[in-house]
Amino acid sequence: MIRFGLIICLQLLFASLAFGHEVRPAYLEIRETEPVQYEILWKTPARGDATIRLEVQLPETCTDLSPRSVVNDGAAQAVRWRVRCEGGLAGESIVIDGLNTTMVETIVRFERADGATQSARLMAGEASFVVDKPSTFWGVASVYLPLGVDHILLGFDHLCFVLVLLLLIRDVHRLIWSITAFTVAHSITLAAASLGWVTAPSGPIEALIAFSIAVVAAEVISVNRGEDVPGSSQPWIIAFAFGLLHGFGFAGALSETGLPADAVPSALLFFNVGVEVGQLIFVGCVLALAFLIKRLWPGVIVPASTSAAYAVGALAAYWTIDRVVSIV
Repeated sequence: MIRFGLIICLQLLFASLAFGHEVRPAYLEIRETEPVQYEILWKTPARGDATIRLEVQLPETCTDLSPRSVVNDGAAQAVRWRVRCEGGLAGESIVIDGLNTTMVETIVRFERADGATQSARLMAGEASFVVDKPSTFWGVASVYLPLGVDHILLGFDHLCFVLVLLLLIRDVHRLIWSITAFTVAHSITLAAASLGWVTAPSGPIEALIAFSIAVVAAEVISVNRGEDVPGSSQPWIIAFAFGLLHGFGFAGALSETGLPADAVPSALLFFNVGVEVGQLIFVGCVLALAFLIKRLWPGVIVPASTSAAYAVGALAAYWTIDRVVSIV
């Protein structure tokens, strides 16, 4: 630990003397021009002829195809050359030698021939990165399907909407149509928003999602009082309309992870399938609980439904107000 601290202090002293306290990042760009062949640009900060000693270490399978062209403009030194790497660089590790003993960061950008890119930020202690392998169908499935399941099961507001929708519907036929309408609707906006075809500000969307829960909760309470409300006779219309809103919410969560450039359709497909799997798990649990209550305590099913609608509606009203206030 002491030795590492001394190394850092000496490096800081060197940087302040050589670069006048300006510590700019190094930059490595590797571009695949054709199978197993790459163009490399390696830029390091400079102050006149003084440069920081950092070197790119490629896998042993790589051999130079051209001489290294070096250009120093006094502020940076740029080195360009071409290499051939037998078997390609996918899955291989690239190391910046000397990075562990310097405070200079390195920005890495790797571009495949199909246009897919990978970026990394390297620094002391993290001096290497592994080039991503091209996405495979099952590899995408193993990432995005569980991601969709997690999002719906951990998305409390989405679960609340599904719950009040279940409380509103009294027969299997309407339930199937409503769940299908909700699925189709949020699939449309999820795909459109993720692909950049449509955009919507996240703040208003989140507020409207909360409002949709409050609206359906109010319908449940009215139905349990014996009142005739539009949503009870055609619940799939409500499910579809509000499902469009929830699709934007799913897209917002997916944007935090991103989509692989070479597998956008399959990633969207499996994320959506994951959402449906999680939704069906939740629906199955709610229906099983309702069946159990109806068999053991048949007289409490309506009061329990009303109490749940009041609780969810009050929570949704709070969310709506809180999210509207956060917008303004």
